[in-house]
This record gives sequence, C-alpha cells and structure tokens, in this order.
Amino acid sequence: MSDFSLSSSWTAVSVLVVDDEPGMRTILKKALSKKFAQVDTAGSIEEAEEIRKRCHFDLLIVDINLPGRSGIEWHEAFDPTTRRSDVIFMTGYADLEMAIQALRAGASDFILKPFNLDQMMQSVNRCIERRLVERQNFALQRDVERSYPVNIIGDAPATQQMKKLIAQVAPSIAAVLVEGESGTGKELVARALHQLSKRTGPFVPINCGAIAPELLESELFGHVSGAFTGAKKSREGLFRVANNGTLFLDEIGEMPLAMQSSLLRALEQKAIRPVGSEREIQIDVRIVAATNRNLKLEVEEGRFRRDLYYRLNVLTIDLPSLRERVEDIPSLTHHFTLQLSKDLGMKAISWTHEDILAMQAYSWPGNIRELRNMMERCILLGKPPADYWRELQGDALPVAITNEQGVTGEELELNSAHPQRPCQCHEDGEDQYCYPVTWTLKEVEKAHIMQVVDASDGNKSAAARQLGVARKTLERKYKEWTEELQ
Repeated sequence: MSDFSLSSSWTAVSVLVVDDEPGMRTILKKALSKKFAQVDTAGSIEEAEEIRKRCHFDLLIVDINLPGRSGIEWHEAFDPTTRRSDVIFMTGYADLEMAIQALRAGASDFILKPFNLDQMMQSVNRCIERRLVERQNFALQRDVERSYPVNIIGDAPATQQMKKLIAQVAPSIAAVLVEGESGTGKELVARALHQLSKRTGPFVPINCGAIAPELLESELFGHVSGAFTGAKKSREGLFRVANNGTLFLDEIGEMPLAMQSSLLRALEQKAIRPVGSEREIQIDVRIVAATNRNLKLEVEEGRFRRDLYYRLNVLTIDLPSLRERVEDIPSLTHHFTLQLSKDLGMKAISWTHEDILAMQAYSWPGNIRELRNMMERCILLGKPPADYWRELQGDALPVAITNEQGVTGEELELNSAHPQRPCQCHEDGEDQYCYPVTWTLKEVEKAHIMQVVDASDGNKSAAARQLGVARKTLERKYKEWTEELQ
C-alpha cells in the first residue's frame, strides 16, 4: 500500500463507515484510525443515522447494498439544507444506472468492490483535502472580515502618540517590539504596521506560547520528509509563507531558549534552514514581536537571550492600557456597539451617561478585550454596563457615576460618535475644544452644540440661549442626528 500519511490537521477530521460486513468495517476502521482521531462504524442506515445525530462527521463511507434501506436511500445524509459531509459510495453490484443515481444523490466518489486500500485512501485523500481547503478559505475570509480595515479607535493623547509612532516606523524594514498589557491590541498594531508598510507579502501571525516547544521550530522553519518521526511529507514553515510580508511573533516571551537561538540566527542571516535539511533558504520577512512580559527583567533573570532582545528591540511601541486612555471609552463604546450589533444580529442600543461613567470609573485589568467582551455580554443579556459594574464592584457606584448630568442615552451616543478633545492652546481658564481639520462644517456644528449642552448640564433651554438660537432649533437638530444613526 502506498503511504498516504497526512498532516496533523487531519486529526480534526471525523469519519463514519457504514457497511453490513463486519470484516470490511474492521479493515477500514483500522486503516483510517491511523489518520483520524475519530472513526466510527455502523452496520445499517438506521444505526448510522442514530450515530450521526450525536456528532458531526466530515466524511461518510457507505455501502450501497445494505439490509433495509440502501445507501442511496439515506435521504437524511443528502438533505441540502443540512448536509455537511462528503460521501464515498462503495458496492459490489454496480451498473451505470446505479453509479449515475449515486452521483446525482450527491456522492463525492464511487468505488467498486473488491478494492484495495490504496484505492480507498486515494479517494479519502481527495475528499478530505477539498474539505480542508474549504475550511482554510472560510477561516481566511473570517480573518479578513475581523481584521481589515485596520482602525485604531480613539483620540486620547496616549492614543494619538501611539498612532503617530506606528505611522513613523511602519515603512522601515527593521524589527518592531510591541509591548503592553494583555488585551491592549498588540495584534491590531502589528497589522497596522504591516498595512502601512506596503509590503507585498502576507501578514502571518503565530502565538509562540500556544505551540508545543518541540513543534515550534518546524512550525516556523518547516521540515523535510523524514526529518523526524511522523514527518512523512515536507512542509513549508511560516517564515516561507510570510516571505515579502510580515511575521507576527505574539507572546515572544514564551519562546524556549533553544528556539531563541535559532530565531536569532535566522534574523541575522536572513535565511532559514528547514528541520532535517542541509540547504539554507533566503527569506525577506519583516518581524513584529509582541509580549506582555517585561523582557528587560526576563533578560536579567536569564529567561530571554540578551542578543535576541536587542535584535528585536530596534523599534519599540509601548501600548497604553485602557485606564490610561479613558477618554477613548465613548468612541470605543460606539464602535463596538455597531460592530457587535451587526455580528450578533441585534438592534444597536444606546448607552446612558451613567453607563459611560461606570465604564470610565472601572480599572479594566483586561483592557480593550475586557471592554469588548463586557459589551457583548450586555447586548446579549440586555443588561447595561452600570449594572455590570455593580456586579463587579458591589452595590455602591463611584462618586463620578452618582453625579448624574441628565444627558439621555441618544445624546450620549451622538456625543460618542463625534468626540471632541481639549485644546492645549488656550490658557484663559475656560473650557476650550478643538476639532480635527478633516471634519466638515456640519460635524463641527454638531460637536459644538453637544459640548454647549453638556456644559449646561443637559439644559437645552440654557444651551439655546448661549448659542443664540431657539430651543426648537436644538430639538430639530437632535431629531435629525438621531435619525441618521438609525
């Protein structure tokens, strides 16, 4: 029999064999169990359907001539509204009409008995490879939807400084080290660096802490056939996949010391050597590494190579925590509300002034990731963030939250969509605000009216007098803006 050993990704595939001959079930189960983690068998359609109700199968291998219902009559497996499995039919009594009937039913392949295992494994190979390609394409599509376009939300001073630094270092080919607490958006920054670099290759992320140490070298550099036990096929590593692009090494502080030495050599030589190979391969890859550890301390304590640290630390971007950029919470809240409502298929909701103050008063140890997860929970359960804060901190709300300003949820949503930032060019003691030069006159008018209403403690009559317009004019403006958001 030819060797059809497959990649480790095949272990996630499940197969169900349906045949009334115990010997055939035993042979196929033994052969397929070498490739797949889950292989079940059944002697009839009725038994197979009961098994299929309990778990999903990627591939069904079905004999046509079965006691009771034949394989072609297994209508549940071919229901176009629920079918998610490939089907290989096998039979010892085939004619052209039966073959056509099987293919019309939706069979992926058709094998005549008696057959050898080589034939069966070739058919299985074709079906599963096609299924894995479909999975990979789906994952890539989801990744694109999730990650692009890169949009770093917020106008807080710390956020503005971070955006400026990203734009400044992105065109360089030098390695970048992104440091910050967990949940601050290190991968988002890495993607922004790649996008602004205009590199033609792909952005390839890898979490160094999520891969077993003994597999990390093969994952990064690849291997040749026979390099180690189980390496039946050659494999390209992520360095080659990311050629002419960006390789994002997340959680670099988790990388074993032995692997750090190999990584340093690859960065210095701009070449990799697949495991088991004697030939080096030239690469052109921009490295962006990220960590939530203090790498300087890791170096001092001998857990991270000093020379690799200096090689990665050519350019450093230190991400601020959410508690250092609380001014961005209204903008982030508005952004996540629209995004999550769309993803969850639920109507966008408005957050009250109390909700925003509650979020700004909380310390957010999980940073932006925790904020997003909290908002998803609130949208799903219909529970406002103020109640969420009470659950975390107790019944008492902070003083900032109890000092209610009387701004409605709709007005707060409008404010969060167009936040202003304090102006540093005035020293007369009054609250002055600047607006980005890219804003239209309509946006500036809207933001200014919102600010005057806020300064008037939500009293629209007082705000109207200060603006020199009728209160009805303000009511009309608010109605127009609310309709635009719906």
